[in-house]
Amino acid sequence: MKFILAPDSFKESMSSKEACDAMERGIKKIIPEAECIKVPMADGGEGTVEALIGATNGTFHKVNVIAPLGNKVEAVFGILGNKKTAVIEMASASGIQLVKREERNPLITTTFGTGQLIKAALDLGVKHIVVGIGGSATNDGGAGMIQALGGKLLDRKGEEISFGGGALGNLDSIDISELDLRLKDTVIEVACDVTNPLVGETGASAVFGPQKGATEEMVKELDNNLLHFSRIIKETLGKDVAYIEGSGAAGGLGAALLSFLNAELKRGIDLIINHTELKEKIKGADFVFTGEGAIDNQTIYGKTPMGVAKVAKQQGVKTIAFAGKVGEGVDNLYAIGITSIFSIMQGVSNLDNALKDGKENLELAVENVVRLMNI
Repeated sequence: MKFILAPDSFKESMSSKEACDAMERGIKKIIPEAECIKVPMADGGEGTVEALIGATNGTFHKVNVIAPLGNKVEAVFGILGNKKTAVIEMASASGIQLVKREERNPLITTTFGTGQLIKAALDLGVKHIVVGIGGSATNDGGAGMIQALGGKLLDRKGEEISFGGGALGNLDSIDISELDLRLKDTVIEVACDVTNPLVGETGASAVFGPQKGATEEMVKELDNNLLHFSRIIKETLGKDVAYIEGSGAAGGLGAALLSFLNAELKRGIDLIINHTELKEKIKGADFVFTGEGAIDNQTIYGKTPMGVAKVAKQQGVKTIAFAGKVGEGVDNLYAIGITSIFSIMQGVSNLDNALKDGKENLELAVENVVRLMNI
C-alpha cells in the first residue's frame, strides 16, 4: 500500500515533519512493507520554511537581523532544493513571539528584520521568494522592510522617519531611487490567508492591533497613520492599496509587498501544495493522511487538511485526518474530500500532557486506523 503523509504541525506539540514520522511509525507497525511518502505541510504561517525545506531537500540559512523592538535576533530562512527559490517567514524576524507581552507596542515595532531576510536571500542569487506573513508583532505597514531594502521614508525635513507604526504620521515623502534593484527581477509570492484591507473597521489596526498591544487610542492613531501612508504610496507609486484584500495582513506588510515589491498575494496552502508538488506525489496512492492541532469549523477556510483533501479528491484518493482536538462544524469537510476525522487523544488529559504526548498519541491513533484498514 502507498500512503501520502501530509500533515501540518500540531502547534506546540510537534512539527509537520515530526507528525509525518509519527504517522509512518504507526503505519509500519501494521504494514511493514507499506510505502510512506512524507510531505510535511503548512499553510503559510509557522512551519512554512521547515515544511518546504523538508519537502524539497533544501537548506536552512541563519542571519542576524533587527527584531521588532530594535534589538538583534537570529532569524532563519530557507533555500529550496531547486536552489532558485527562497522561503521566508516574516515571524522569524518580526514575529510577536519575539516580544514579551508587557513590551508589545505597535507604535514602535518594526518589520526592518523582514527586509533584511529578503536582502539575505537576494544575496544568495535567488530569483523567486516565497514570504509567509503570519504572526507579526508589527503595525508599520511594512515601512521597516522597505527601509531595510534601500527605500527612504522621509519627513518634512528630508530625514528618515523612525521605526514603528507611530512614526508613519511624520511621513512626508518616499524615495525609492536606492531600493534594491535586484527586486525588479525577482518573483515574490506571499502566503496570506488574511483578507483584511489596510485600513478601516476591518483593517490591520482595528482587527489585529489589540493583540499586538494597541490600546483603543493607539488603534485610531495607527489606522490614521496607515491611511496617510497609503495616500503617499498612491501619490508616489500610483498604487492604491488602502482597501485591497490582504493588504492589512501582518500589520500592513501585505500593502508594502504589493506596492513596493510587486508581490502577488496567494492562499498559503495553495502555495505550499504547489511548491511541494503534492499533486504529483498523490498519484497512485491508496490513502492520504493529514491533520493538525485542531480541526473545526475554520478548517474549510484554507487550512492544511482542507487543501490536502481537495487535491487528493481530484486524484480519486481518500483522505483521513487526525487532530488533537476535533471541534464543532466539521461536517462540511466530508463534502470536500475528507473521509473521516479522528482525535488522537487517548483519554482525558490536561493541555500540557496532551502537547507532550502528541507524537505517541498520533502514532497510536494512526496504528489503530491502519489496523482497521488491514482487516
